[in-house]
Amino acid sequence: MSRDPVSVVLVDDQQLVRDGLRLILELAGVTVVGEAADGADAVPLVLDRRPDVVLMDLRMPVVDGVEATRRIVAAGCPSRVVVLTTFEGGEHAYRALRAGASGYLLKDAGGDRIVAAVRAAAAGEMPLAPAVVATLVASFTARPPAPLPDDALAVLSDRERDVLALVGAGRSNGEIAAELFISTATVKTHVRHLLAKLDLRDRAQAIVRAHECGLVAGVPEPPARRPARLGP
Repeated sequence: MSRDPVSVVLVDDQQLVRDGLRLILELAGVTVVGEAADGADAVPLVLDRRPDVVLMDLRMPVVDGVEATRRIVAAGCPSRVVVLTTFEGGEHAYRALRAGASGYLLKDAGGDRIVAAVRAAAAGEMPLAPAVVATLVASFTARPPAPLPDDALAVLSDRERDVLALVGAGRSNGEIAAELFISTATVKTHVRHLLAKLDLRDRAQAIVRAHECGLVAGVPEPPARRPARLGP
């Protein structure tokens, strides 16, 4: 079965990395429509080409990946930024997601997973490396939630708050469905509604919001955690 074409811009200060990513993606049928070696060049390139996905490195000269992501999102560009980096620490992931990144992968993920992540991001899903989910949640757990108005979540129903808390804890839709005894389709509906009500771009921002509002502190670990999968 044929797939819809996906376009990508590669942003990394190492030519060898960009060459390798281009080869991997083009062999999989993904079109690379541009490359940049730093965030300063990346922003105008992305705004001009408007690819489905931007694969963004973090540490780069002139303008780093977090600031480049922030500028792309602030400009209203629909391209979804997926960070691809060697840094898995929770603080790096937090800053990238706060800037508007729609995913966060490590460079050792392997070609198949990178291709899958690009396709998932283009489809509106949120690819996160399992190790990143774990460190991100641990990082948030160790810090007090940022002060937000008491009514920050007042627009949500009780069930939507429950779903948001579990999203923030890194649960997949299937895990949320099992814990709340509802269908996966119903979970997706709740996620879609809470994103709209809170004016959040995607699931990545929902994770951040859940932690900022202190919803995750009382969420217990599941008894048998399976490896995280790509997607919402």
